Formats: sequence, structure tokens, C-alpha cells
Amino acid sequence: MKIKIYIASLILMFLSVPALTMAQDSATIVADNVITTVSTDSITAAPAEVIEDAAATPLDSGNTAWIIVATILVLMMTIPGLALFYGGLVRSKNILSIIMQCFILVGVVTLLWFSFGYSWVFGTGFSDSPIGFFIGGFDKVFLNGITIDTIGSTGIPEIVFALFQCMFAIITPALIIGAFAERIKFSGYLLFITLWVILSYFPMAHWVW
Repeated sequence: MKIKIYIASLILMFLSVPALTMAQDSATIVADNVITTVSTDSITAAPAEVIEDAAATPLDSGNTAWIIVATILVLMMTIPGLALFYGGLVRSKNILSIIMQCFILVGVVTLLWFSFGYSWVFGTGFSDSPIGFFIGGFDKVFLNGITIDTIGSTGIPEIVFALFQCMFAIITPALIIGAFAERIKFSGYLLFITLWVILSYFPMAHWVW
């Protein structure tokens, strides 16, 4: 059984390596975008409306690079962080079950977040409606209207900000796993996590943010 635990730990470590590589590649892309944005050729060739928008919300390479790094760090808090932490607190026969719960949580919450969760939290479609107190709207469903060139007021690409917020939507229900470890069926776990994220996390994140 100890061999299985070591193998599971090695697998989690290898899975975290591509994430770090993606962070380096993303930082390089951001730097290239900054150089291209301030170059004379791109400014003269761009339409006047695009130049005005770029001047109003310029890309902040420092903030963007840090948010990318922070996104990777928060993800690693769930996998392999919480997966191995909770795995070390349960009996050895249940460690793979805990790791699987953490992995499946990342996939389920990510799908919920980018399909409608981000729109519920940061959308503005219901801002003039009484229901806007609970959810933002459906105007950003499936990242509608958000591209790589969409820059927020803080100089961070909105898609990077959405990914950063997704990591917290993942780790928040992951913390609950320790409360019912070894005492719940996998089907019941999936149902509870899905309902909790939709009915509790999304509205409360909208109130806070």
C-alpha cells in the first residue's frame, strides 16, 4: 500500500510540471504583447478607436505576470496540495479516493465556472433588476464577448482574471472534502459539490466582488 501512495504522489508531481511550463509561456506571450502594443508600426496601423481603447486601459505586464503566477499557485493548493494533505489524514485504503475527489472537483467546477459561473458573479445583465442582487446576469455566458485583447480596468486581460477567480471557485469546495472524507459516496459527493457551488458560492462571490 505504501508503494501505491508513493506512485500517486509522483503522478501528482509530474502533473504539476506542465502547469509551471504554461505559466512561463504565458508570461512570454504577455511580454511580446506589451512590446507589440508600444511599437510605432502597430500604433500607426491600428484604427483610431483601437488606439483610444488601448490608451484608456493599457496592458500592465507586471500585474498580469503576477496574476498568472498566483493562478498556478492557487491551483497547486488544490492539486497536489489538498489532495495529498487530506490523503495523509485518512486511512491508506482511501487515499486514492480523496485524490480522485480533488481531481474530479477541478474538472466539474471549471466547467460550471466558464459556462455560466463567471457570468453570474461578474456579469452586469441583471444590474437594473431585483434579481441582480443574487446573480450578475447571463451576458458573459461561455465568456461571451471576452477575447485575449479584452483588458480590465486594472490592466489585466479579463480572461486571465476569469481563470484566476476560477481557481478560488475550485479550492473553496475542495476544503469541504475534509469534513466528510471516508463518509460519503462518490455520487453523493458530486451532487453536493455541484449544488453547493451553484447555489452558494456563485451568489456569495457576486455579493463580495
